[in-house]
Order: sequence, then structure tokens, then C-alpha cells
Amino acid sequence: MGAPTTELKKGLSQRHLTMIAMGGVIGAGLFVGSGVVIGETGPPAFISYALAGFLVIMVMRMLGEMAVANPSTGSFADYARTALGGWAGFSVAWLYWYFWVIVIGFEAVAGAKVVQFWLPDVPLWLLSLILMSLMTATNLFSVSSFGEFEFWFAGIKVAAIILFLVLGVLFIFGLWPGRSMDFSNLTAYGGFFPKGVGAVFAAILVVIFSMTGAEVATIAAAESEDPGRAIRKATNSVIGRIAIFYVGSIFLIVTIVPWNSSSLAASPYVAAFEAMHIPYADQIMNAVVLTAVLSCLNSGLYTSSRMLFVLAARREAPMALMRVNKKGVPVGAILASSVVGFLCVIAAAISPDKVFLFLLNSSGAIIMFVYLLICISQIVLRRRTPPEKLIVKMWLFPVLSILVAAGILGILIQMGWLESSRSQLIQSLGAFGLVVVIYFITTRFRERTPAVVPVVEPKAPVTKVLVLANETVEGRELFDELRSIQGAGRASYYVCVPANPIDTGAAMHKGAVYMWDETAKAAQLRLDRTLTLLHQEGLEATGALGNYKPMQALADAVEQFGPDQLVICTLPEQQSAWLRFDLVDRVRETYQLPVRHVVVEPEPVPAGELA
Repeated sequence: MGAPTTELKKGLSQRHLTMIAMGGVIGAGLFVGSGVVIGETGPPAFISYALAGFLVIMVMRMLGEMAVANPSTGSFADYARTALGGWAGFSVAWLYWYFWVIVIGFEAVAGAKVVQFWLPDVPLWLLSLILMSLMTATNLFSVSSFGEFEFWFAGIKVAAIILFLVLGVLFIFGLWPGRSMDFSNLTAYGGFFPKGVGAVFAAILVVIFSMTGAEVATIAAAESEDPGRAIRKATNSVIGRIAIFYVGSIFLIVTIVPWNSSSLAASPYVAAFEAMHIPYADQIMNAVVLTAVLSCLNSGLYTSSRMLFVLAARREAPMALMRVNKKGVPVGAILASSVVGFLCVIAAAISPDKVFLFLLNSSGAIIMFVYLLICISQIVLRRRTPPEKLIVKMWLFPVLSILVAAGILGILIQMGWLESSRSQLIQSLGAFGLVVVIYFITTRFRERTPAVVPVVEPKAPVTKVLVLANETVEGRELFDELRSIQGAGRASYYVCVPANPIDTGAAMHKGAVYMWDETAKAAQLRLDRTLTLLHQEGLEATGALGNYKPMQALADAVEQFGPDQLVICTLPEQQSAWLRFDLVDRVRETYQLPVRHVVVEPEPVPAGELA
């Protein structure tokens, strides 16, 4: 009747998920930004990458523990909400979305700069908009098109790194024509620590931002058949990926090329390939960097749109963002994220030193806030989780968890200490504070005192009763109410169960791609169970699933059934999303029908106990 007829398509195959997981930690920051790190630290740059990688690996391990023990969408916002409260879940989800839409704009500009290597006369803003439009179209076409593009983008990145690793090992171990084993570049130019030991730790601040994206695999894995297993696999495999792709390749670069070489600043991998006399190194690596940028842009659109979709399913974003087209694509969520990306590109063209710089700075420390809240959530939830659910455990708990949280705090303190990054921390804290304030304002607005609505008394006898309920549909209090109505005369009943992800619980326990499926299943089971119980009582009852919007579901049911009384069943006020949005009062204002509101404690009625 109004139940969802479309759903997000399950277009991500295992090969897509595998390559997304492998390529998730390889971004343009590795191919280009590593040159800055090497210049600031010298040969021990790979140690900076190892230390930053350690923090990321530990955070992923914590996320894996929570995801397997408490199967959810794979969204760390869920765990923050459960551990710390609604403000934390709301804040983490919206801040993570904000982080990624800024990344979308940044990567579009970075990709345009790469394309200008071949097309120097084309304006940067035009190339940026073209790249944004292409990736938006890819995401809008279908989920499988996103997965296919990401498969090949990630494949090129991974292949380039593996090729470099193989050739680099052959080169430094003397298995290269005209070469002998040579590690002299590690100490020949000012020793192994030419900038001091402190520089190794200072560089972690830059390095850790280049590793963001590892957690994207957990969001994608949540759309597999077995989210717990897929997330566990993704979080465990990140150890090898960081160790090989980052630490291994940076070690090879500083061994092949002197750390103080001017060629490293532009592109360290190009410099290393040129040192090995690989022809067309600049052309090859620019193509690889472009795929890395497009991959990040593609993933950013996917991740941000799914985060918006889940937020809408939990009524923390406009519910229109839940709508999907016939191909199972959340068009509204993708376009909303894409529009912000387009605005960032325009800001980069019009005001690169003010507006665009402000946007970059205001999102600069957000990923650190997200990681810190993951750590705190894991520490809290670990103590609440039964031992039998701890299939994946954080190592050396609680010592290691606390040390990782302290390490992330240390990075944030370092950001505030250094003048070059202080503005990022301050503006990111401002963004965090703004989102928290918005949460409490909207919560207060939802909990405002409802208007006094005149109650319409029923006309005897009542003959047609429409029941609107979802998670309370089997409540004892509801059946007591229906018995009292039945006692006054013979009536027929029509049960409407809105197929809503938040009311059925699917929004908390299923990835976005399975949300509508599981919502419809849960709602249908509740409806069938309720009709069975009503029939056992000897009552005349029919029913149907309703639209995911309760008011629309009710409107459809009223038009079809033509009731002379409405019964709305909810959880207690603090637990009911319907009451937070004043559903009962809105119904009384809309319909000139008697409305009974039944509050049910969340406890289903066992079979056979109604008589």
C-alpha cells in the first residue's frame, strides 16, 4: 500500500569489496604528500608512517571489535551513540559527512591540477567541475557502476604500488642491471636522523591524514551478506596494507633517492622511477595519481551519500534523502553531497585563500575527533559487552586502547601547539561545537510542549477501527484497548504498520543497501503476527504495510479503510520517535475522528496469553 517498492541495490560484489578495502588506504597523499614528509624528517620518514599506521590500525581493530560484537551498519556513529549518547552519534555522523564532502571538493581540484599536466590551457575550475560531474554521474547510474569504477581505480593504485615495490627491492639489493646492493642513502646525507628524532614524531601529524579512508571499507563491507565477517576481514587486513603500501614503499624511496633531493618535493615516486631510469616515469605516475584522486572522489561521494541515507533513516536528516530511484540509488543523498562538493570547487575558484581555505581548515581535525570518539566508545562498550560476543578483541585492553586515545589527543595538542596547524584545530573545534549545539537545539525543539488539541469523542457504536503501530504492534496495552472497544460493540479492525527503518530497528542493525529489505521483512512479520493474534481473539481484522512516513501511511489507510476511530500505539515518550515529532497531535489536527493514544512498554505479548 505504501511500503517501499524500491530499495538500494546490492551491487557490490566480493571483488568490489576486496579492492575497495585494498585501495582504501592508498590516496594521493601517499603519491604526492609523502615528498613533504621525507623532506621534513629525512630517511626515518618510514618510521613516521609506521607510527601513524599503528594508530590507524589500532582504531580499525577497535572498530572491528565493536562491529562484530554489535552488528550494525558498520557506522562508528552507531557505537558513539550507544556508548556516549545521542549527541555523540549525531555529531560523529554529521562531522564525518562534512569531512568527506570537503574532501570531494579538494580532490576535484587536486585532480584538475593533475589533468593540467596534459591540458595546461584549460582552466582549473572547469576541469574540477568536469571531474565532479563525471563521478557524480557514475554514482547516480548504479551502485555497481560505483563498485566497478572503484575496482579499476583501486586496482591501478595497487598495481602501481606493487610494481614499485618489486622494482625497488630489485634495485636496492643489486638485482638490477649495473647495480650492486646499496643502502648508503639512509645515512650519507647528515646521518639517519638529519632533522633530529623529534622530527619523526612531528611528521605523524601530516602522515596520519594521508591514511584516512581505511574506515570506508567498513561502510562498504556493511553492505555484504555477512557484515560482521566482512568488517572483521577488512579491519584485520589493514595491518598488511599499511605495512606494505606505506611503510615499505617509503623505505624504498629514501633508500633509492637521497632524502634532500629537490625532485622528491614534486613527486617522490617519479623521482624514484627516474633514479631507476624507468622511461616515461612522469607520465606513468601522473596517470596513477589521477586514478588515486578519482578513486578518492568516487569513494567520497559514495561514503557521504550513504551516511546521509542512514542519518535520514534515523530521522536526523530530512527523510526525503532516503528516497531511491528505480535503479536502487539514493539520488537525493548523492546530489546533496555532490552539491556541497560543487560549492567547494566554486569556492576554490573564486576565493582560494579565504573561503576554500576556511573549508579545508574547518575539516582538518575532524577525522581525529572521529577516531578519538571511536576509541572512547570502544573502551565504554567493551565493559558492557558479554564475553561470548567478543569474537574479535582489542589487544591488551584497556592499556592499549587508552594509549591510542592518548596518542590521538597528543596529535590534537600538537596541532594547537604548531602555528601552521593551529587554525585547523580551532576551526574544526568550531565545526564540532556547532554540530553539538544543533543537536541539542533540534532535540529541544522536538521535545517542546505539544499544542492543546481538542479531543473528538467517538460516536457509538464504533464499527471500523484503524490501528497505526509499529514496534508496539504486539503490545499488551494495545490489545487491552482493542478489547475495550470491542466490548462496546462489534467492530472490524485494520492494522497499518509503517515500513520505517528506525521504527523496525533496521536502521540500527543493517547496512544501507539492506535497510529497505530488512525493514519490509520486520514490518511484515509484525503485521502478520498481530493479525494472527487478533484472529485468535475472534476479531475481524485485516491490514497492510504502510509508507515509511507514518502520516502518509495513515492517510493511505484512512482513504482505503474509511474508519470511524483511530488508535495510535507508541512507546513511552523518551523512546518514541513518533512522539518526538508530535505525531499524535498532528493526527488529531488533521482528522476529524476520535483518536485514542495507547502507550506500550516495549515487551511483546507471547502467543496464547491474550485470552
